[in-house]
Formats: sequence, structure tokens, C-alpha cells
Amino acid sequence: MMGHLELARIIQNAEYLVVLTGAGISTPSGIPDFRSDKGGLWARVDPMEVASLSAFRTNPQRFFEWMRPLAVQIIGAKPNPAHYALAEIEEHGIRTTIITQNIDGLHQKAGSTNVLEVHGTLNTLTCVHCSNQRCVTDFMDALVEELQMPRCPQCGHILKPDVILYEEQLPVRIWQAAEKAVADCDVLMVAGSSLEVLPVAGLPLRALEHGANLIVINQSETFLDDRAAEVVRDDLAEALPRIANEIG
Repeated sequence: MMGHLELARIIQNAEYLVVLTGAGISTPSGIPDFRSDKGGLWARVDPMEVASLSAFRTNPQRFFEWMRPLAVQIIGAKPNPAHYALAEIEEHGIRTTIITQNIDGLHQKAGSTNVLEVHGTLNTLTCVHCSNQRCVTDFMDALVEELQMPRCPQCGHILKPDVILYEEQLPVRIWQAAEKAVADCDVLMVAGSSLEVLPVAGLPLRALEHGANLIVINQSETFLDDRAAEVVRDDLAEALPRIANEIG
């Protein structure tokens, strides 16, 4: 198995590093995984019943009742050492793009500057009628304490969180930027993603097709482990800081 020093050298010598992050990088910050067998959110509820676009449109009250505790966790969460380690790698002058499946905004809070949120973000909401965008923190007290659905201050219609729900397309410009990034990079690191959700799971394949080195750091197996230059089964909050510390 390749050590953290050797992994650090691969990253340090990269002309362009792309990091694909999933739920595993945010679970140390207290944010639950959606898909794990034991603690995953979808183990408790059918996502199509609460987190699909049609469910939001037909019963927004139920959607917000389901989302309320999750929103409290996400808005109150803080970056963990793994998030800070990726920001530190960027600070070393390595050209870096982070493509994240997470909706928590923790990469930006940690200091990463080039983040593509392919599944959207919970930090903002957009009016379904007039497209007015607002910050979620403006509505959290009313949502949590008074159980009020967020409504647009301009027109009074419901505000939808800027997360990508089931039945929704990924944001076109962000997705195109993600595809370009993986086509241009020479090192792609998967960090905390089991690569089970399409189309994001296909991005590492595009990087491999363009000759990039693939590194996988994840607690569970992925379908691309056998094509990776190195696979690390380790806690990201421990592994990534060690790698960042080795980069001079």
C-alpha cells in the first residue's frame, strides 16, 4: 500500500488536481449520510415521498417538516480537518477544483475557492414564482421555531432550497464545468464517495479516459478501485491532513 508521503508526492506533482467529494467527508462534521445501510437518511424514509420535485410541489409542508432537522444540522455544522486539509493543499499553490456531491457548503467555509456543487446547496433558497434568491439563515428561526415554510418577501410564494431534488436535472453550467475539469486534470482524487450516484459516479471514468491518475480514499469499496493508482481505506479526517502536511 502506498503511504501518505507517496500520495502527497503525486498530488504535489500534479498540474491540475480535481477532488470529487461525497458524504464521507462531511460525516465527521456531524452531517448524516443519505445512503449508508445503518444511519443513512434513506434507510428511514422513501426519498421519492419527501425529497422529489413532485413531492415538493404537491406537499411542500411535508418536505419542510422532513428537511427541518437536516437543515439545522447542516447550517450549524463546521468544517472538519478533511475540509481544511483540501483548502491547505490549494494554499500550497496546487491548481485545485473540488467537485462535491454535498449540499453543506463546508468546503467554502474551510477556505476552498473553486468548488462545484453539482447537487446544489442548502445555503440558499429560490422563489418558485419570481426566482428571487435568498439566504437560508434569514428563514431558519421561523422554520425551526414557528414551523413556518419560507416564503418570498417579494411575491409571497414558497421558496425552494437550492438543492437538487429527485426528478430535477443537475445545474447545467456547473455540470459542464465539472466535466471539463475531469477531462483536463492529471490527478483525480475521490474522497468520501462510494460512487453510487449517477451521473456524478461517471466523472472519474472520464478522467481515466483522458489519462489521469485516480486515487480513491473511502471507507467502502467503489466500482473503480481496480482502476485506481491507489486505494486508501482510512478516515478522511485523519488521512487528508497527513497528506497535506507532507506537501511542502
